Amino acid sequence: MMPALPLRRAGDVAPAVASTYDLDRDALAALIEGEPPYRARQVWDGLYRRLRRPVEMTDLPRALRDRLEPTLRPALHELAWRHADGGDTVKWLFALADGRRIETVLMAYPDRVTACVSTQAGCAMACAFCATGQGGFGRHLRIGEIVEQVVVAARAAAPRRLSNVVFMGMGEPLANYERVWGAIERIHADIGISARHLTVSTVGIAPGIRRLATETLPVNLALSLHAANDELRDRLVPVNRRYPLAVLADACAEYVAASGRRLSIEWALIDGTNDTERDMVELAAFARPLGAHVNLIPLNPTPGYPVRGTPRTGVVRARDTLVALGVNATVRVTRGVEIDAACGQLAATA
Repeated sequence: MMPALPLRRAGDVAPAVASTYDLDRDALAALIEGEPPYRARQVWDGLYRRLRRPVEMTDLPRALRDRLEPTLRPALHELAWRHADGGDTVKWLFALADGRRIETVLMAYPDRVTACVSTQAGCAMACAFCATGQGGFGRHLRIGEIVEQVVVAARAAAPRRLSNVVFMGMGEPLANYERVWGAIERIHADIGISARHLTVSTVGIAPGIRRLATETLPVNLALSLHAANDELRDRLVPVNRRYPLAVLADACAEYVAASGRRLSIEWALIDGTNDTERDMVELAAFARPLGAHVNLIPLNPTPGYPVRGTPRTGVVRARDTLVALGVNATVRVTRGVEIDAACGQLAATA
């Protein structure tokens, strides 16, 4: 078996820039040295709980606001903003300080409001059907760049409260483990979103799944599976050659046992590729021992992968087959096709 993917490589992360959410509590306190100690707590609370820019923190002296506003600079610079579904789906394209581009999506439902955030600029996983993977890897995002996406989405969601965050945007979260987990800790402890409403997605980085099983916060895990035999998955999700299905199943079982959380399996239905009865039988054999829930997702088309998603009749047939085989399965509603909502599409086309 090939060695584990590195969690960090030289040059993957841009040099530190003093942006709003890059600083931890100690660094923020050092930044306003000379102020009373409680001022650092006020600023931190303003940034994370009240989601305000320094200039908006009217409980601070004007001189301090004027000092902090140009120092704590936003990491994200909006390049494009699109909405769909009557305004219930919003997608941003952001530029970072080094010119890299990332995407963030806000989705409002009757019972929740969810932000989908990116963890890398680009992606090295090279999944055949993914627009981000087609564009290649740029670099890992810093903690502050990840957290700021959540803040932007939460501000845009007002007056509704942002209730869920899914790490399903550009990039492979478990390949940027330390910074993603640092962002999760702040989103949970400082912004105040429950660990049970935080979901980390992976295409199958088995060592990262095992590491996630050791963490104290019981976040959700979503496995982007898309094929349940090694031959097909090797083609669709190349990292399967490094962590084949048997290894992946063991890692997922370890996560389920340690966390007590139900595993979600994401399956993008591709017409004539992974939507046959045989595919569903293989999927059921993988999902049942793990007690996993399967989300069937009609593929969002991307220019670099000239196939279509499974038609509605095939989607329903796939779901019914899984249910008959004893698997809890639902069909996820595809959102925002008209605004290039597939991961990486807006960055590729803007």
